[in-house]
Amino acid sequence: MSHAPPLPYAGIRVVEFTHMVMGPTCGMLLGDLGAEVIKVEPIAGDDTRRLLGSGAGFFPTFNRNKKSIALDLKKPEGVAAALKLIASADIVSENFKPGTMKKLGLDYDALRQRDPRLIYVSHKGFLPGPYDHRTALDEVVQMMGGLAYMTGRAGDPLRAGTSVNDIMGGMFGAIGAMAALRQREQTGEGCEVQSALFENNIFLVAQHMMQFAATGKAADPMPSRISAWGIYDVFTVQGGEQIFLAVVSDKQWAIFCQAFGLAEMQADPRLATNNDRVRARDWMMPILRAHLASRSAAELSAVFERNELPFAPIVKPQELFDDPHLNATGGLAPVRMNDGSESKVPLMPFTLGGQRPGLRLQPPLLGEHTDALMKEVGYSDAEIAALKAGGAAA
Repeated sequence: MSHAPPLPYAGIRVVEFTHMVMGPTCGMLLGDLGAEVIKVEPIAGDDTRRLLGSGAGFFPTFNRNKKSIALDLKKPEGVAAALKLIASADIVSENFKPGTMKKLGLDYDALRQRDPRLIYVSHKGFLPGPYDHRTALDEVVQMMGGLAYMTGRAGDPLRAGTSVNDIMGGMFGAIGAMAALRQREQTGEGCEVQSALFENNIFLVAQHMMQFAATGKAADPMPSRISAWGIYDVFTVQGGEQIFLAVVSDKQWAIFCQAFGLAEMQADPRLATNNDRVRARDWMMPILRAHLASRSAAELSAVFERNELPFAPIVKPQELFDDPHLNATGGLAPVRMNDGSESKVPLMPFTLGGQRPGLRLQPPLLGEHTDALMKEVGYSDAEIAALKAGGAAA
């Protein structure tokens, strides 16, 4: 009988002081890959347990495969308990405002004196520099980092439709932690890893910066850009449905024309190459839109799929719970929501040995593992009870 190999970071302990999205994403990724991740929460719990609107799904999305301990870090007893926990850790991860961890005596400089092998991951708005005193949010750095300009229409900057910098910033924090673990194997020393929203955003828009460097022309916002492809558009079709269709090579153009009875357009020398079709978009696209308008999105999908042409239905996020591909490939796992109900959550978008890293621990209840973890680092039942009575733990 074969057994699955251990996950790559099994045996690594992470203690995280994180909230919202960026820091929790780092811990989730390490936890999905086998690390034991301990989430240190305030007595009232991570605020994302209570958010409404667009934040209502944050906690169950980014806090699976973790344990929870509730400590009041404003009390010396709470900090002392955190230090005992950190003494057992390989990695500490935090995303508080600059200076917060130093005030608590939990900054990297203080902790490395106790354990030079410790890896410390700090998630911030900006890397050290002229901006590092500013309070940053995903939307802030999208506005100042060119992403909102590129996403919106000219004169109407628009943030991307998800927390791209928070999520990717957490991912880069995890990648940095992985690199630091490898470096520790070589040197015996830990180090501080820093990941930041602004620098992550700059990485995302680098292609547009380099487009200017290569061409001398500023990149237009995506809604008004000159497409690199002749056909690369959303079409409104039968019944008002919409579908994205793309034809991105000369071979695909021939296939497309044959599939939809466009022999005259295929033979038109003005449309012979992709660049010709880009230059002809002003008069070509109205003809194509009219030609396809009477067909249903399902019919167009079938023709494009049969001919191996790129296409996509326009899908709303809530419709993805029923996506046949996600469900058939194990891309969704049962997860406990904040109110105790059950839903499904997307797993990491990669496989190891053919398997998605799965959900081993449900998002923890507040303080669910406080007693067990405190006993593990040397507290007696009486000492734990005293800490709880004094409000330093819950």
